Amino acid sequence: MTAIPRATTAGFGFEVHARCAHTRARTGVFHTPHGSVETPIFMPVGTKGTVKGVLPDRLRSLGARMVLANTYHLHLRPGEETVAALGGLHGFMGWDGPILTDSGGYQVFSLARDARVGEDGVELPSIVDGSRVRLGPESATDVQMTLGADVIMAFDHCPRDPLDRALVEDATDRTHRWLDRCVARWRERGGLETGRALFGIVQGGAFEDLRARSVEAVLAHDLVGTAIGGVSVGEDRGAMRAAVAAATPLLPEDRPRYLMGVGTPLDFFDAIEQGVDMFDCVTPTRHGRTHQAFTPEGRINLRNRQWARDPRPLQEGCDCPACAGGFSRGYVRHLCKSDEILGAVLISLHNLRTFHRLFERIRAAIPRGELPALREQVFAEGPGW
Repeated sequence: MTAIPRATTAGFGFEVHARCAHTRARTGVFHTPHGSVETPIFMPVGTKGTVKGVLPDRLRSLGARMVLANTYHLHLRPGEETVAALGGLHGFMGWDGPILTDSGGYQVFSLARDARVGEDGVELPSIVDGSRVRLGPESATDVQMTLGADVIMAFDHCPRDPLDRALVEDATDRTHRWLDRCVARWRERGGLETGRALFGIVQGGAFEDLRARSVEAVLAHDLVGTAIGGVSVGEDRGAMRAAVAAATPLLPEDRPRYLMGVGTPLDFFDAIEQGVDMFDCVTPTRHGRTHQAFTPEGRINLRNRQWARDPRPLQEGCDCPACAGGFSRGYVRHLCKSDEILGAVLISLHNLRTFHRLFERIRAAIPRGELPALREQVFAEGPGW
């Protein structure tokens, strides 16, 4: 068992509890000021301070222990000072567990067409009123410190094409320079003693040498954990696997490793087998809102006519509120076709529970050396979405 230095004084720490006999997978516990979470962990995304359609107590009952919120969106509305005045993110959201905030760096990628990137930061369009918004290493750090998340992310540059080496190298080097400034601002504002842990982000696209260079730059700072960014942004699965395989073994054994923004069982197994501990993705709730449920049959669209008189639950034996509550596919389809909010809510609850149940199975399998067998079983049960 290992732990991060200073963990007992600042409320943060990470312990490895068990390792898989056949892969680099491990189970552990990540300690934060708002509680400890078992890893590997899936974190639902609450971009604007809410996991859409899910009350906090229900979210916890589904298996969630740590959630995300987004700096860019909350900065625009209602503003970090308003969030702080209403109890910080935890009080604002009514969530008493750990929270991680994305720095806004993803919006540099998703809004790349309208973004202007410079050494000082990025100018982005506001999705609220179209005005121009500036974010940089210092301002992104300031916003997150004011929001009050347990884990805040360094501001990074995620390039729009992970296969364009010149573009990736430029963005990766800029990410390292921005990290220096994020760390300086975080320490200036009190660092770990404020209850905010800063994670650096490894970039490098699909290039093994750039990933290794980025790991070296991030590890030059003594941070609580490290994220792997710039994956699942348009590259094929082989390139994503290569990026994770290049970076993860170089990261410290005694710190949590966070893979940003991936969300299928195949992604999870591939990364966990490399030693990744933390994941997030909008997939369960975004697909819920478009009336798509994850089942052993694959992903099913509840608006399709074939479910109109189907008396079965979304998944036989599922313990989610939709399935255990006795709601039939036919009824859920009726809600979806009628544009009733409950349809999207029920499917979102089912999808979230499906993700958390998978991670429960993974955490149980690793100490027993059964992760490869579980992988085979999961994909024998269904197509893996």
